[in-house]
Amino acid sequence: MTVPHPRHRRALVIPVGMAMATAVAFLPGATASAAQPAPTAATADATSLSYIVNVRPGHGPSGHVKKAIADADGTIVMSYDRIGVIVVHSSNADFARTIRTVRGVESAGATRTAPLPAQSTTDVGTPKVLSAQEVAAAEAAEGQDPLQGLQWDLPAIKADKAHEKSLGSSKVTVAVIDTGVDDTHPDIAPNFDREASVNCVTGKPDTTDGAWRPGATESPHGTHVAGEIAAAKNGVGMTGVAPGVKVSGIKVSTTAGYFYTEAVVCGFVWAAEHGVDVTNNSYYTDPWYFNCKNDPDQKALVEAITRASKYAEKKGAVNVAAAGNENYDLAADEITDPVSPNDSTPTERVIDPSECYDIPTQLPGIVTVAATGAKGLKSSFSNHGLGVVDIAAPGGDSTAYQKPEPPATSGLILGTLPGGKWGYMAGTSMASPHVAGVAALIKSTHPHATPGLVKALLYAEADATACTDPYDINGDGKVDAVCEGPKNYNGFYGWGTADALDAVTR
Repeated sequence: MTVPHPRHRRALVIPVGMAMATAVAFLPGATASAAQPAPTAATADATSLSYIVNVRPGHGPSGHVKKAIADADGTIVMSYDRIGVIVVHSSNADFARTIRTVRGVESAGATRTAPLPAQSTTDVGTPKVLSAQEVAAAEAAEGQDPLQGLQWDLPAIKADKAHEKSLGSSKVTVAVIDTGVDDTHPDIAPNFDREASVNCVTGKPDTTDGAWRPGATESPHGTHVAGEIAAAKNGVGMTGVAPGVKVSGIKVSTTAGYFYTEAVVCGFVWAAEHGVDVTNNSYYTDPWYFNCKNDPDQKALVEAITRASKYAEKKGAVNVAAAGNENYDLAADEITDPVSPNDSTPTERVIDPSECYDIPTQLPGIVTVAATGAKGLKSSFSNHGLGVVDIAAPGGDSTAYQKPEPPATSGLILGTLPGGKWGYMAGTSMASPHVAGVAALIKSTHPHATPGLVKALLYAEADATACTDPYDINGDGKVDAVCEGPKNYNGFYGWGTADALDAVTR
C-alpha cells in the first residue's frame, strides 16, 4: 500500500471516498529529493536564524552567558529561566558552534535551516467542508446536537453514553497547542478559556486579544482539533468528546505552517503557568521529522522541548500527542526519513528511532496516540510501534477502507472550522484530541488527580484491542503493517482504545 508522504503535520484531508494513497496533505510539507548533505545552521546563510541555548534551569542566563551571546552577534528574544531555555536570534552563521563552547551553556542549536521567517513552498490543503444543505439535512436523535449523527467517532469511544453521566467540568481546561483556534465559532465560544490562550509563534508570548486565532489564509487545523475536544452541547452543530470542559488556543505555527522549537517551548511553558490540565499536540516540531541526538543542533531542540513538556506535567498538565501519519513502525531498527529538513532542502536519511525522536511525540511522559477508523482497525496511515504507542482513538480513514454505519456517511472525523463552519479531516491529529478529551473527563471525575494518575486511569480504562493480524487494510493481499504484542498492550493500539464512559463512571 502506498502511504501518503509528507504532510507538514498530522492531519490528512481526504475527500469522501478518495483512496488514502492519493490523499492531499493538510499542512505544508516537502517532497523527498536526491540524497545530498542536509543544510546546517552554518550553511543556511540566513540574514537571521533562531536558536535555542540551554543553560542550567532555575537561574536564568548568567552575565557571562549573556555577554557571550551578545559577543556572538546574538539577541535574546526570551529567556525561560525556570527551565533554562533561551531563545536567541542571530545572523552569525557560526553562532551555535561558538556559543556551545561557552562555560555555562549545556547545549545550543538552530531551530530552523531557513531564514526568518520561513516561507512555505507548497500549497495548503483544505478540509471537506459541510455545505449549508448538508448541515440543514443532518438528522440527529433526540437530545443530540444536529450534526452528532455524523460523528461515528463518539460511540466508538462511548462518548455518547458518557455524556448521559457527565459532560465534563468547566474547571478543567484543555490547551490546543496548534495553528490557532477560532474562539468565535458558535460551538467553541461557550467553552473558550481566554486567559489560557496566547500566540507563541515567535517564542515570546503575545497576549494581544485574539492573537491566538488563525489568520484568514492560515490552517484551520487547530480549530478543528478544538471542536473535537470541547464543541459545546448547545443545540448547534456537533458535540465534542468533553463538551463541558474549557478549551484554549495556544498558537505555535507560523503563517507558513511551521512549528518551530521556540514556539513549542513557549506553548508548553504558557500552559504550565496558566492552569492547563491537558495539552493536545497534533504536530511534529519542524524542520526535522526526527531529531537525532548525535547532531548538536537537533540535540539542543530535543533537550529544550523535553524540559518544557516536563515542566508542564510538573505543573499539572497531561501532555497528549499524535503518533504520525506515515505508517511507520516507530519501534523498528531503522526508518527512512525523506522529508527533513522540510523548511529548506530535504535529504533522504536513515535514522535509528532509539536515538532520533519525533518531538514532542516520543518524549518521556507524553501520551502517544495512534489512529483507528470506523471499523475499529488501525487507520491505514497511522504510525505504530510496540512500546511507543500508548493508546488508540478514532482518527478516521478512507471510507473505502473503513466505512461507518449510517447515519454517518464519511469515514473521516467531523470537526469545527473557522468562520462558523464544520468539516471532515483524518489523521492521528484527529485521534489525539479524542484522547485529550477523555483525559479531561478523567480529570473532571477526579479533580485532584495528578497527571500520573490521570494517565494511569486513561490506560487502565482503555478497551483492550487485539492486534490486527494479518493487517491488509486495502484488501490487495499484501500485509500493510505488522502488529506486535498481546491484546492488552501492543504496537497498533497500545493499552487499547480510549473509553470515555469509564472516564466518568470509575
